[in-house]
Amino acid sequence: MQIDTMVRSLPSLDLLRGFEAAARQLSFTRAAAELFLTQSAVSRQVQALEEHLGVPLFERRHREIRLTEAGQQLYRTATEALRQLTDTADRIRAQNQTRALTVSCSIGFASLWLVPRLGDFRAQHPDIEIRIDANNRLIDLDRERVELAVRYCPAQIAPNGSQQLFGEEVMPVCSPALLDVPGKPLAEPADLRHHVLLHYQMAEKVWPTGAWPVWLETMKLHGLQAAGSVQFNQYDQLINAALEGQGVALGVSPLVRRHLRQGRLVALFEKRFASPRGYFLVTARFAAQRADVQAFSGWMQASAERDRAEP
Repeated sequence: MQIDTMVRSLPSLDLLRGFEAAARQLSFTRAAAELFLTQSAVSRQVQALEEHLGVPLFERRHREIRLTEAGQQLYRTATEALRQLTDTADRIRAQNQTRALTVSCSIGFASLWLVPRLGDFRAQHPDIEIRIDANNRLIDLDRERVELAVRYCPAQIAPNGSQQLFGEEVMPVCSPALLDVPGKPLAEPADLRHHVLLHYQMAEKVWPTGAWPVWLETMKLHGLQAAGSVQFNQYDQLINAALEGQGVALGVSPLVRRHLRQGRLVALFEKRFASPRGYFLVTARFAAQRADVQAFSGWMQASAERDRAEP
């Protein structure tokens, strides 16, 4: 069906709103009160819609109305269509009012890298509203109207047009307090048998080099039995446990780099392993030309460059 023909065949929105309210309330009087109209006005809207469609939509009975089969079909469709129109209008209105820039990234990246540095961007751009959408799911930026995302993936599958922020290295890290525990040295990898190992449950799926079994195998410590283990399903929780001296974690740069510089964590041993994955900044097509998006994107890349350059 051509667009102009399809549009001509559609009833007006006012008629559909009147019908939907009457069908939901099963009363012309209550529908009229809801729409701030008279009962006769709603009744005329329904009659006009019935004439437009050529079928009755209500069974008029004494002091009550009921939907016909055609009325039930139209009610289901009209309800969903009006809901979608309302949601879209509300979303557009909210975007126009706040103009918030949404950044999607993993929970660990938001907690350990982005949020601690966000004050620097706010100081430079106090007029730009930021919304951090921290979750571990992959989203469609254009469909969900998210302006920017940080994707964690191997370089060969990074989205087209994305900018690499940094690569990644894996190393054991712990609180400096663990280095001074009597009888529990941490001078060499085999000394890990004296300590609790902190595990990230998703490590073997997300970054195998960051899983303790893989790390120990690489270090030829096949049968090492640690003093205990604790598992976490969020990486920032694992690092918080390491900061509190609860065990040894496999830290991944750049997420632990700030804590290493501040001396809150120490990197153990000398061996570090490069990960095939990295962090990539992706800009949604619909937002690529916006000044606030370009400002945040530029700040992210400059911050990442400074982070890489600092010892």
